[in-house]
Amino acid sequence: MKLFYKAGACSLTTHIVLHETGLPHTSVAVDLKTKRTAEGEDFLAINSKGYVPALQLDNGHVLTEGAVIAQYLADLKPESNLLAASGEARYAVLEWMNFISTELHKGIGAFFNPAITPEWKAAATATLTKRLDWLAEALGDNSFLYANHFTIADAYLFNVLSWFRVVDFSLDRWPALQRFAATHAQRPSVIAAMKSEGLL
Repeated sequence: MKLFYKAGACSLTTHIVLHETGLPHTSVAVDLKTKRTAEGEDFLAINSKGYVPALQLDNGHVLTEGAVIAQYLADLKPESNLLAASGEARYAVLEWMNFISTELHKGIGAFFNPAITPEWKAAATATLTKRLDWLAEALGDNSFLYANHFTIADAYLFNVLSWFRVVDFSLDRWPALQRFAATHAQRPSVIAAMKSEGLL
C-alpha cells in the first residue's frame, strides 16, 4: 500500500493506524499547493479531490477520506483491536469518528483559512468551545475514548488536537484534553508516524 500524505495534516491519522497495525506500506509526501507528489506525480490524477489522505491499495484502487481509510485498515488487522468487527462496540467507535470529523476537524480547520474574519472566528471559537467542553467531560480521567484501549478514534483525536497549538487556540481550559494529547504523544505508533512525516 502507498499512503499519500502532507506532514501534520489529517493524513497523520492514517499514518498512526498504519504503524499501529504494522501493515506494510510506503509513504509519499504531497505538496497540496502544486498538487505534485514528492515523486513528481500529478496528485490530482491519483485523487481528483486534491487533498490527503489517499491510500493506494496493492491492486491500484485508491481510497480517500481519512475516517473511512482508518476503518479499512483496522478491518485488515482485526487482532490490532482498533475497531470491533461488529456490534455496539464498533458503532461506539464510529460515533466518535463522526463526532471528531464533523464537530472538531471541520471546526478547527476553519482557523487555517486566511480569509477568516474576526466575526467568523468568534463564532467558530464559541462553537468549538462548546464541543470541547462536552468532549472533556465525556473523556473525564480516561486515557481512551472507548473501552479503555486505543482505537482509530484515539488516533484521529490526537491528530486533530495537534492542530490547536498550530492556530494558537489554547487548550488550557481543558486539562483532560491536554493530558490525552500528552499521553498519546508517547505512544510508539504515534512517534513512528510523526518521525516518518518529519515532525520529530
